[in-house]
Amino acid sequence: MSQTHQILWIDDEIEALQPHTLVLRDRGYAVTPVTNGEDGIALLTQSETQYSAILLDQVMPGKDGMATLDAIRAINTQIPVILVTQSSDEQFIEVALGKQVNDFLVKPIGVAQIVSTLKRVLDQPQIVTDQIPSQYTADFNAIRIMKDSAPSWQDWVNIYVKLLQWDLVSEKLAEGGLEETHLGQKKECNTEFSDFVASRYSDWAAGSSDAPPLSVNVLDKHVIPQLQAGKSVYFIVVDCFRLDHWLAVESLLYPYFSIERQYSFSILPSATMYSRNALFSGLFPIEIAEQYPQYWQEESDGNTSTNRYERQFLEAHLKRRGIKLKPGLQYFKIFDTRGGNTYKKRVAANTRVSLSALVINFIDILTHQRSQSDVLQQLAPDESAFRALARSWFSHSVLFDILRIIAAQNATVVLTSDHGSVFCNRATRAYGNRETTTSLRFKIGSNLGCEEDQAVYLRNPKEYRLPAENASKDYILAKDDYYFVYPNDFYKYKRQFQGGFQHGGISMGELITPVVTLTPRL
Repeated sequence: MSQTHQILWIDDEIEALQPHTLVLRDRGYAVTPVTNGEDGIALLTQSETQYSAILLDQVMPGKDGMATLDAIRAINTQIPVILVTQSSDEQFIEVALGKQVNDFLVKPIGVAQIVSTLKRVLDQPQIVTDQIPSQYTADFNAIRIMKDSAPSWQDWVNIYVKLLQWDLVSEKLAEGGLEETHLGQKKECNTEFSDFVASRYSDWAAGSSDAPPLSVNVLDKHVIPQLQAGKSVYFIVVDCFRLDHWLAVESLLYPYFSIERQYSFSILPSATMYSRNALFSGLFPIEIAEQYPQYWQEESDGNTSTNRYERQFLEAHLKRRGIKLKPGLQYFKIFDTRGGNTYKKRVAANTRVSLSALVINFIDILTHQRSQSDVLQQLAPDESAFRALARSWFSHSVLFDILRIIAAQNATVVLTSDHGSVFCNRATRAYGNRETTTSLRFKIGSNLGCEEDQAVYLRNPKEYRLPAENASKDYILAKDDYYFVYPNDFYKYKRQFQGGFQHGGISMGELITPVVTLTPRL
């Protein structure tokens, strides 16, 4: 067998291991044996050989395994090191892992153990890559079967999660020549999902039995039962936080929380003023407009926010459900680092919480500012880069700090988003007068017009539980990855707005949101 991997084996009893060395060579490994750490380090620094991995004995005279490991990592932080040890003590293993040991072999060791460990450390990436085409084909066919079998909303969630899981390994799809196939299937699924929602949403809004959990149901389904059980709850809403963003950061929280991931659908339009007000109030927009006209404002005038009254909506919601909080409700909104640090100090000082509601606007701000910033467009030119940017933000964010503080308390976290976003690549014509709103994914006005295979025309907004102050008021919502452009200067504005992340319409990325319950691992 051809020798494909160079192995440096550092062990003071290497002569007794010569039979193992011979078998490894027969299996395709070129083994360089040395009897002490000093010689191993010298070879690593002076030899022209590029070693694939190091087998390192823990107990040796002179420079022992751990000291040798420190010296190895000072030279090369990437080379895999497999520590051969007599100890399986948990504390020792944690120390070794902290020094970037890749794997362990516990004495006495057999050659089969060594081979399997080397294969796992060295060959697993290639083995996984080699299996990608068959795994993707199986999932591709499973998605097609689900999609062609009258899928329910649960099926669409399963389809979307499966698509996103492949998004997370998109570089492997590119290596396997499957990236274009995957993008084509995502686009096809998004189009059919948009049609699915358009055909059923009015029934869902009317309370049909096959409706998914909507924004209006999240508190009743996930938060209020926790309060009724006497638990302390942090309810965290990350504005415009897509499901793929959550999947990208979920593993960072495994050491701190047990995680239960469920899902909800944003109401329509999937925009902050509708979905987040519905999230806190438990009411559809038409109900908010009727019951709280003093709080309802469908368009900001530039000096006011359309989400100024979330605390009032939440308090009224809790009152309707008969929830009395002791201590009282905490509500906080984070726009910047100063606000985040203020809230972090508050959380650290909390001795007793009933319900603390937190809104974090960073991702939404990033989404909007990206359209106006060449630098941000270069940092996040597509969905994959935007997902990586969201993970980078989260891993260094005050939110991550806050969650780790909460993990040390006996409190439950319910984390969700009001809506997501979609990467818009195709322009579609919209028609309206000067009073028509300016959003790219949805428009409100009188006598609107649109391409009805690319958008949904809500001629009777009340059927969708949306305000309709007069008979001529209409809404149009873009489907799939379309964005609205007026016919005048169509091509100019098509170029200007293409490739932006937008929300307010109907797509999987905008509507399917995570609702995650985090229970501390105390």
